[in-house]
Amino acid sequence: MKRLTLSAALICSLVACVSAPTGPTIAIMPREGKPFEVFQQEDQQCRVFASDAVKETSNAALKEGATSAALGAALGAAAGAVIGGGSHTNVGTGAGVGLLGGAAMGAMNASGKENQAQTQYNIAYQQCMYAKGNQVPSYGAPSSGNRPPSPNGSYNLVK
Repeated sequence: MKRLTLSAALICSLVACVSAPTGPTIAIMPREGKPFEVFQQEDQQCRVFASDAVKETSNAALKEGATSAALGAALGAAAGAVIGGGSHTNVGTGAGVGLLGGAAMGAMNASGKENQAQTQYNIAYQQCMYAKGNQVPSYGAPSSGNRPPSPNGSYNLVK
């Protein structure tokens, strides 16, 4: 019984490791001349926007981890009962092993979904910050004119 309790505690801690993104994993810089207080406000607005964009993916990751752990425990208990010929010791051991295996599979599946959620979060955050005129890696700050600025900062007039 102690093994089963220990295994259940271990599995619950594994499944609990799956979480929604808590922030961006990319660096965004304010455009030149933008007050830092304004940049901080935009950062908070875009974090909320990105969090809302990935709620469904994050919830799926949590659900997948818990479901796999429960299914693994049930299958392990059934296998323990069949192998042990109905002995209570073997059922408990089978359930513990099944719970551990189910949680491991659930954690792997949930980890993939968690990575997907972080990627989606970063993209939504980048889009929001770019739309507010900030410098996004590989994109720079959006210009207000239709033509790109020349190297000296003035706009090229094309006729």
